[in-house]
Amino acid sequence: MKVLLRRNVRKLGTIGEVVDVKPGYARNYLLPLGLAIAPTSTNVKKVENEKATYLAELAALKAEAQAAAKLLEGKEFTIVARANEEGHLYGSVGPAQIAAVAAKDGLIFNIQDLILEEPIRRLDRFAVKVQLADEVLATVYVKVISPTGETGPAPKPVEAAEETEDAQGEEAPAAEEAPAQGEQE
Repeated sequence: MKVLLRRNVRKLGTIGEVVDVKPGYARNYLLPLGLAIAPTSTNVKKVENEKATYLAELAALKAEAQAAAKLLEGKEFTIVARANEEGHLYGSVGPAQIAAVAAKDGLIFNIQDLILEEPIRRLDRFAVKVQLADEVLATVYVKVISPTGETGPAPKPVEAAEETEDAQGEEAPAAEEAPAQGEQE
């Protein structure tokens, strides 16, 4: 079944295109949501006018997104999360937490705009991309720290027990030598 797209549909086509789809997809999804209409000559003219309006709106949105990207670019957000001694988080930091911290600073964007391949699961500083519009990206930095303020694995402390063993190890031969000398006399 051929339909004329009134909006961009992911993995199908852009506004104004005539595409061939299965009848059920057209009847149950595209037509009821107003994403497509029948490709008649009057509808084609109507969609061409809608396309011009849509492209003007898209240009305005892209300009707004570029301005927002300039504000976001290079910003650093700090998130406090509990972690073990090796710096691995007990949970993870995801897009919702990053967006919430950004909102506290007055920078608002959609959670879906964050490009995060996998949740953050360790203490460190991470670069996260924010896609505000097509071809408009900004990079923000997320610094995950522990409640104590550490940003990475804690250095292993020199244990007092090791120091006392070394000290006892040196004293032990001296103690053994003293009785031996007393026996020889």
